[in-house]
Amino acid sequence: MAEGTGLIKRFYTEVIGDGNLALIDELVSDDFVDHNPMPGQSPSKDGVGFFVNTMRAAFPDLKATTSEPALVDGNLEALYVVLTGTHQGELMGVEPTGRSVEFSGIDIIRIDGGKVVEHWGATDIMALMQQIGAVAAG
Repeated sequence: MAEGTGLIKRFYTEVIGDGNLALIDELVSDDFVDHNPMPGQSPSKDGVGFFVNTMRAAFPDLKATTSEPALVDGNLEALYVVLTGTHQGELMGVEPTGRSVEFSGIDIIRIDGGKVVEHWGATDIMALMQQIGAVAAG
């Protein structure tokens, strides 16, 4: 039976977009492994909260627009996401600029027992850093 149930979309909508950190325990397994953590982020379940807190502190109005439909295949889910927000807090050493940003990523998760146990992802951090002035635009 397929386990995919839209957990990845729920994470982006309710945890990232709405800031509902309480859902992390419901959605993420205790033995979770993130294969692509951001700088300073633990690859364990604790790192999920770190990621959300870091992004929401830097972009309090952070919103996620996810692809429709997300790919669901057995116990794997994947989606393309576009994140938008206003840089109002420090991010990776870059002080707030007040600039609006838009950057994208692709995420893949593996689900076991109804919870996320693994994550792989690629986010266009270069575009984000260019928009907040941390690196020169090409």
